[in-house]
Amino acid sequence: MSTTTLHELIEVPPYVGLELVPVACALCGADDGEPVAVGEDFEYRTSADSFLAVRCRRCGLLYLSPRPTARELPRIYPSTYHAFDFSPERFGFVYRVRRALETRRALAWCRGLPPAARVIDIGCGDGFHLKLLRAVNPDGWTLEGIDSSMRAVAAARAHDLTVHLGTIETVDLPEAEYDLALLIATIEHVADPVGVLAAVHRLLRPGGRAILVTDNANAPDFRLFGGRHWGGYHFPRHWNLFTRETLAALANRAGLEVVSIETTMSPVNWVYSLRNALDDWGAPRWIVNRFSLRSPVSLAAFTVVDTLCQLLGAGALLRASLRRPLPYADASYPPLSVAI
Repeated sequence: MSTTTLHELIEVPPYVGLELVPVACALCGADDGEPVAVGEDFEYRTSADSFLAVRCRRCGLLYLSPRPTARELPRIYPSTYHAFDFSPERFGFVYRVRRALETRRALAWCRGLPPAARVIDIGCGDGFHLKLLRAVNPDGWTLEGIDSSMRAVAAARAHDLTVHLGTIETVDLPEAEYDLALLIATIEHVADPVGVLAAVHRLLRPGGRAILVTDNANAPDFRLFGGRHWGGYHFPRHWNLFTRETLAALANRAGLEVVSIETTMSPVNWVYSLRNALDDWGAPRWIVNRFSLRSPVSLAAFTVVDTLCQLLGAGALLRASLRRPLPYADASYPPLSVAI
């Protein structure tokens, strides 16, 4: 989206249906999806449509079909979307807790980077992770972001961040120049995840790393709520959802080495799964609103729940450490897998 669209100028009534298109599996190309769940946009109510999640019978990828066309992106990502302005003013205590947690994780991801490393955050939103990295290393790494939303890019640039408007496949960026690529809650939003990781492969130096974090479509919260209310569906914004096996297959198709795929703790899908169910069942708004990104009590409670799941290797998120292969074996290259 390089120019302002009609949807960004005019609020479309939520009862007007979205333009939807059926799609095949983005991983193997098969058009043989088995229905898994039917749900709605419980969080933002951008339309009254129902949405179907299917699982590919050939490779196991979970995906949305039919899904909104690209013309509908400004509508399904409204101006109130949390990633456009995840700020202390809006989220208060929750922001401070997440900032501390994500700073620790980001430092682990960056361990072993050279002092003048070049880092790109793909699907950076308002630049949350870029701001964390700048705070911990203000004079070292060259930090860049990329996002297809003008709202997100404007919010990031307001903090003096270098953020490109567009997609990783289309923006003109130097090849084989980046030491680290971050895809934090990004790959599930894109139409062509193979194409995105292939573009990451081109941008990374040989031996360069990619850290990918996405929803775990085989976690306990999915098994409990996966028929309709699972927060990881994020209907209709999450188009492809992964297990360890399908995430490894995705990396291999893009030519990236899988160093590790682990689970990590997050309470968000638990909170939104319960919120979606309460909303769907007609619970009073004051109860529904107790379960959101602005609800420290519910987030804290499900942090305990998902920490227990994580101890069993079944956290709510997947974290993959990937690498562009070296042209030759180099045992001196810094280790890539960091457990958190």
